[in-house]
Amino acid sequence: MNSPWANGPKEILKHGLDLLKKDSDSNRRLAIISIDNAVELMIKTFLGLPKRINKLKVTRKEYDDFSESFPKLLDALENHAPDKIIGIDLGEIEWYHRLRNQLYHQGNGLTVEKSNVEIYAELANLLFKNLFGQELIIHSTDHKELLGDFLSSWVIIETGIHYLARQHSLLGLERKSVLDAMKFIQVAGLIEKEEYNDLNNLRSIRNSLIHGKNDYRNVLDKNIIDKAKYYADRYNDEEL
Repeated sequence: MNSPWANGPKEILKHGLDLLKKDSDSNRRLAIISIDNAVELMIKTFLGLPKRINKLKVTRKEYDDFSESFPKLLDALENHAPDKIIGIDLGEIEWYHRLRNQLYHQGNGLTVEKSNVEIYAELANLLFKNLFGQELIIHSTDHKELLGDFLSSWVIIETGIHYLARQHSLLGLERKSVLDAMKFIQVAGLIEKEEYNDLNNLRSIRNSLIHGKNDYRNVLDKNIIDKAKYYADRYNDEEL
């Protein structure tokens, strides 16, 4: 379904991606600024939708307050719609926002790696899908498709892990890290040690890519993607 209120952030995000088609330092800077603007607008748009659409209780006073600050905007999304950010670390979004600010204010004095821009674009795409139920990015290269497949699979896996942990915990594990949830379901005998190791390896790969420690083009291959998809299929059932 094409939601008309999603068109604004969609167009800005597409513009940022189009800039990457002709790679240059200048275009990378402009691209990450556009992607960041799209992220900010999509969060504001979602939180500002009528209650009948987003099912949230956000007062006009609250909205006016958190709309003035990107960190407050992230806090509001976390507080009002935690189910929309599973698999997406808002601390990582804020890190890319700060990188964007450095590029914006210091201009030509800084450069940004293309892989960082592409990863932020993938995070933006995942967030867009979570908020509006639509997938936006059409991948133009095999490597970018691998990145998209991997990150999308991880969102499903993480969602399923949290669900499984909540279902079997007497006290609940709300707002705990995915690593805490993984340890819980392994200690509780819900998964074998081998599966825990596989999941932890996928988690480590995901974090290394998002935090810029490794270039996804040198890390991701068909075997890793197949394993991520295998567990995504399994944990998709847990989400239901």
